Amino acid sequence: MTDSTQSSPPLKKAWLDAARPRTLPLALSCIILGTFLAVADGAYSWPITTLCLVTAVFLQILSNLANDYGDSIHGADHVQREGPQRAVQSGQISAATMRRAMFLFAGLSAVSGLALIWLAFGAEGLIGLLIFVLLGGTAIWAAVNYTAGSKPYGYAGWGDLFVLIFFGWVGVLGPYFLMAQRLDWALLLPATSCGLLAVAVLNVNNIRDIESDKLAGKFSIPVRLGPARARMYHWGLLGTAVFLTTLYVLLTFSSYWAFLYILAVPLLVRNGTAVQNTTSPTALNPLLKQMVLSALAFNLLLGLGLTL
Repeated sequence: MTDSTQSSPPLKKAWLDAARPRTLPLALSCIILGTFLAVADGAYSWPITTLCLVTAVFLQILSNLANDYGDSIHGADHVQREGPQRAVQSGQISAATMRRAMFLFAGLSAVSGLALIWLAFGAEGLIGLLIFVLLGGTAIWAAVNYTAGSKPYGYAGWGDLFVLIFFGWVGVLGPYFLMAQRLDWALLLPATSCGLLAVAVLNVNNIRDIESDKLAGKFSIPVRLGPARARMYHWGLLGTAVFLTTLYVLLTFSSYWAFLYILAVPLLVRNGTAVQNTTSPTALNPLLKQMVLSALAFNLLLGLGLTL
């Protein structure tokens, strides 16, 4: 299937698969948590929340398209790969067309992000405006260069750190600051917790792809640790996320509703147990979706509990 048959259902499905809508809840959950934290402090703004969500969706799709493109040109998407077939690697979408789509979503992310920053700070908030313009530019760079670019940082094993930064610290504290125009450093605890759950999603993906990543020279954390220790690392991510959230709730306690997130802990335990006991790479595929939804449930319940 080539790009010339753009109206065909298979190509439309290829674009949908490349955009990976199943990953969007992960991008949205950090924005949702940051918004709930702002609501708890009486600083909610629905226009800022809306633009944060839109920008997060554009950045996540950009990252997914860049990942499809980057893994294909760098060799991580090959016939031995256990995950779903990628659009560029399979030939359904050409590399040139995928690059154009990446430019499109980079542009959309920039426009949406600039509108968000202007709405939050206006012309008089020059320093805040410049800081968030820099953060936005860095987020676009990070979305593209995880696997694309001449020296993709995902191939050097830095993916986990960048996910923690952008799906945790920036993703949670950014929306909060844009609405509240202040920052409480205690918020680093739930922001880090949110980021670690996002890292856990990446970890499941990378455990599945250990063998194919080795062949491509992609040195993810699971490749460096090996399968057994990568599964222990997964438990560490989940456990630390719960611990940091509990610490935050205890330090800022105002109501027992704040412990509502505990209802999602069994979902994390279920995922950790399944990842621990699953050795077949293909059998890990449904655990990716389960981890995404578990992280979303955890963040939703935490945020909701803090506002009740």
